[in-house]
Amino acid sequence: MELQQVPAGPDDQGWAPQACTLPTADRPLRVAEFDALFAEAVTEVRPAGPGRVRLALRPEPQAAGRAAELAARESGCCSFFTFALTARGGTLALEISVDEPHIDVLEALAARASRMSAQPSPAARMRP
Repeated sequence: MELQQVPAGPDDQGWAPQACTLPTADRPLRVAEFDALFAEAVTEVRPAGPGRVRLALRPEPQAAGRAAELAARESGCCSFFTFALTARGGTLALEISVDEPHIDVLEALAARASRMSAQPSPAARMRP
C-alpha cells in the first residue's frame, strides 16, 4: 500500500472536527490511509439511513484487515464514529455511522470515498 497526498476537494471541509483527538501533525497520514483504502478496496458508496453510509469493499482478507485496523484506530480518536465490518455471502461491507451533530463529517468522508473510488457522491442523498 502506497500512501500519497491527494489534493483537497470541496468535500474535505469538516473532515477532522474539533472532537478529533488525533494530533494535527498525524492527520494527513490518516487521511492518506483512508484514501488508499477508498481507492484500492471500495467498490461502492451508498447511504444506509440517516447518519449512516455503507462502503462495499472487495471481498478479500487484505481489504477486511485494512478496514478493521483503520476503523479501530479511527474510533480511538473520533469516538463519534461507529464502524461495523460485515462479511456475508461472499460480500464485504464497512458501515459507518455517526450521531446527528457529526453528519457533516460523515458526508465529507462519504464524498471523499466516492471521489477516490470513482463512485458518484451520495452526500446529497444522505440527509433525511
